[in-house]
Amino acid sequence: MSDYYEILGIDKNASKDEIKNAFRKMARKWHPDVNKSPEAETKFKELGKAYETLMDDEKRATYDRYGEDGLKNAGFNTQGPFAGGFGDLDEVFNSFFGGFGFGGSRREDPNAPQRGDDLRLDIELDFEDAVFGLTKEITIDHLETCHKCSGTGAKEGAKPEPCKACGGQGRIQQTTRTVLGHFTQIVTCPHCHGKGTVISDPCPDCHGQGRKTTEKKVELKIPAGVDNGSKMRLSHEGDAGINGGIAGDLYIVIHVNPSSYYKRDGINVYTQLNITPAQAVLGDTISIKTLDGEKQVSIPAGIQHGESVKIRGAGVPNISKPSTRGDHIVIVAIKTPTHISNEEKALYQKLYQIQKSKAESYKEGLKGIFK
Repeated sequence: MSDYYEILGIDKNASKDEIKNAFRKMARKWHPDVNKSPEAETKFKELGKAYETLMDDEKRATYDRYGEDGLKNAGFNTQGPFAGGFGDLDEVFNSFFGGFGFGGSRREDPNAPQRGDDLRLDIELDFEDAVFGLTKEITIDHLETCHKCSGTGAKEGAKPEPCKACGGQGRIQQTTRTVLGHFTQIVTCPHCHGKGTVISDPCPDCHGQGRKTTEKKVELKIPAGVDNGSKMRLSHEGDAGINGGIAGDLYIVIHVNPSSYYKRDGINVYTQLNITPAQAVLGDTISIKTLDGEKQVSIPAGIQHGESVKIRGAGVPNISKPSTRGDHIVIVAIKTPTHISNEEKALYQKLYQIQKSKAESYKEGLKGIFK
């Protein structure tokens, strides 16, 4: 993964002014119009990604904590402002530093379709629900295209008109006179706010926005075998696009509540079974709780403390192949009784004497061998 701070040559505590200055310096070095090396285009695009991320407080916080994968999982666009190409160096600087918006690429057509934003929803599941999967209804708040105006933002019978201030471009050229001469920059049109159109008679439902927040119910099918931190993507269930653009996606992040009985490791589950010394010596058949209900498990005679008994195919389904399941592994713990009856005590004493006698006979035998 790329290190955005290293790409810009700054430390992790850099201020926004330091990020801007670093980007200016590196952009002059790596812009393909200036640098003809084969790697210049790739380097310049990486600069754009790094700058766009670190200049946005929310993106920067996510990146610092989770890295580039964290940005993707949170639904942020990680393609960078130059994924579709770039203009000349002056054009880049005007777009980034001339007031048209930090971290965003210049749009040639302000009325072109734009993809809607992605959304994220965190949900909690009980342990068994995560193991076997389920279908549940979730409710999300997202932006939908206004049906009243079909997304135009204009009242019925009216329509958006080209902005006279910018000629429908969404940007205007602004010249400022300074002691160093005239400075020209491209800025967002203050009249139409970059849209290129103005609405004199807005839609009463969406107040001229073309989209409005709506509560929506979505049927979510959670597959068997999901684990804590698993992620799902529901295509086009995010915010509606602008100007007819496609909707964003909805990302589901799953949090599984731990079980007090089962411990999960991949597709295997572990439980502990307490047995008595007599059961360990003689063996036994015991009924235990499994994910599939009560099952009989055979404890072999002579089993040692900490050894395990495996119930094959009684674990968690493999999420990519649900017909395959892990195992249920039973860890045996031999518990010494602390309160026993007189009869039990007498039996233990008798057993002790037998074992002591056997041990002494064994020692005497060793003496004869090594005489």
